[in-house]
Amino acid sequence: MADDEWLQTPIARHVWETRYRAAGEGSVAATWRRVARAVAAVEPGDREGWAHCFHDIMQGFQFLPGGRIQAGAGTARDVTLFNCFVMGPIEDSIPGIFRALQEGAVTMQRGGGVGYDFSTLRPAGTPAPTTGAIASGPVSFMDVWDAMCATIQSTGARRGAMMATLRCDHPDIEAFIDAKRRPHRLRSFNLSVQVTDAFMRAIALDADWPLVFPAAALAGDGETILRAWPGEASAVPCRVVRRASARTLWDRLLHASYDTGEPGMLFIDRINRMNNLWYRERITATNPCGEVPLPPYAACDLGAINLAGLIRDPFTPQARLDGDRLAEIVPVAVRLLDNVIDISRFPLPQQRVAVHRARRIGLGITGLADALIMLGLRYGSDASLAFAADTMSAICHAAYRQSIALAEAKGRFPDFAADRYLEGPFIQALPADIRDGIARHGIRNSHLLAIAPAGTISLLAGNVSSGIEPVFAAEYGRTVLDLNGGSRQFRLVDDAVRRWRARHGRTDGVPDGFVTATDLPIAAHLAMQAALQGSVDNSISKTINVPAEIGFDAFAPVYRLAYDKGLKGCTTFRPAVAARTVLAPVEACPGRLRPTA
Repeated sequence: MADDEWLQTPIARHVWETRYRAAGEGSVAATWRRVARAVAAVEPGDREGWAHCFHDIMQGFQFLPGGRIQAGAGTARDVTLFNCFVMGPIEDSIPGIFRALQEGAVTMQRGGGVGYDFSTLRPAGTPAPTTGAIASGPVSFMDVWDAMCATIQSTGARRGAMMATLRCDHPDIEAFIDAKRRPHRLRSFNLSVQVTDAFMRAIALDADWPLVFPAAALAGDGETILRAWPGEASAVPCRVVRRASARTLWDRLLHASYDTGEPGMLFIDRINRMNNLWYRERITATNPCGEVPLPPYAACDLGAINLAGLIRDPFTPQARLDGDRLAEIVPVAVRLLDNVIDISRFPLPQQRVAVHRARRIGLGITGLADALIMLGLRYGSDASLAFAADTMSAICHAAYRQSIALAEAKGRFPDFAADRYLEGPFIQALPADIRDGIARHGIRNSHLLAIAPAGTISLLAGNVSSGIEPVFAAEYGRTVLDLNGGSRQFRLVDDAVRRWRARHGRTDGVPDGFVTATDLPIAAHLAMQAALQGSVDNSISKTINVPAEIGFDAFAPVYRLAYDKGLKGCTTFRPAVAARTVLAPVEACPGRLRPTA
């Protein structure tokens, strides 16, 4: 195969060859042309012109479509172009459980990760009201999903990905919290607790916390309270199985996260309150990395603008973001992602219906930390936060204006209801011209922004920093899968560091202001996520990385601070935890990054 001018590192070539290259493609430029032609095929006119526009923003890794788009668009493969799905409610019966398992298996086989809310399953030890069969609980059935995922990913270069969530008032919440304390258990799952506002108030008041389940599913009598429950159209009477101290439960959650890196937290009431489709959806789960909270059977349609590729005159006093180029990329990227909805295959018919009714997309950014390094801004500084907030605000507003224009040209998303949509808190905070445009013309996509980890596509782009994460390390080892399911080790240098060294004729050292994820205080991580959240209508995948030696007392405030800052969720990672090795600084112990909302 001929050399490829765009693949600057061995891992970039490996990623392209094992994940994104289609048969007969001799360069990544050929991949861009394939994707551009495929996505332009649904345009009503001038398809050649739109193919040129789509290719133009992908060229040079300025815009990175999601991995499933790059791998599948324009091929004959029977795969989905959506990275991930949230699956339907799991019916609390053996046929229902295994039907849900089958749906997940089919979805993963076609290339999609899956998210599930396991709260619909009866707590362990409770008899069924009709058969008397004793439930083994949701965590036991998660083991079945884990085995399925491991089996499906046993060949191929892409790890299977799953998210499991559980309500904070489910009677098996302690077992869920502690599920990953057993080594090697649930290795294919990310875990997140659905944390409610009421639970946070109970913690503050040091109150008892009722652990409940729908009374109709339990034998016997007892105290009941009304609760909205997944799979139910409205609030239902729920039996109080027992009560626990809210603070004791919170402390248990914090210790598990400190010791194992899991579970993360989803501030589920805020997620639903800020949902643009608040008037027709109740969300209880997310995609596996948490950047897209979704209703049953919906999917995430992702792409990222590479900010590191838009910095002009890097490492000089004249360094700046090319705002004009950014303004050109955003509307074309929105159109590209909207077209993906119309060309993708779907593993299940329910997914096709759910996706087309809302036409959600998730345009985001990657390379933020490297862009900051090139600009001479320290990650977490006031100047870095202002840059990030202003950039994401510009992307958000440009994306919404384009979606309004698409609605005028191609039609609104089917579940659009002007008066109710305009009442949403996120929409209310948009500029007046955007709200007026929505009122007049509608909007093509219910949601437009999401910041994903963008890990593999960032490797393809030269190992730019992933998503909005700080740089992991100047140099580090990375384990990736081969097509045969084996693994390979690569030594990587961060893209901004590599460019700086090349500029100065050096083989070591780092630029001024360089900082790694574990160098930063917790407050800096949270501040960056908070600076961006106001311009993101879906959510943000962000891991709060803390040093191995941090004490529990210093770690413990992280989730409360995340909640107080208005975030939709939070995940932490401490390198000392016993977890799967994916990234390892060359001078440090192995660790794992597991981003979530």
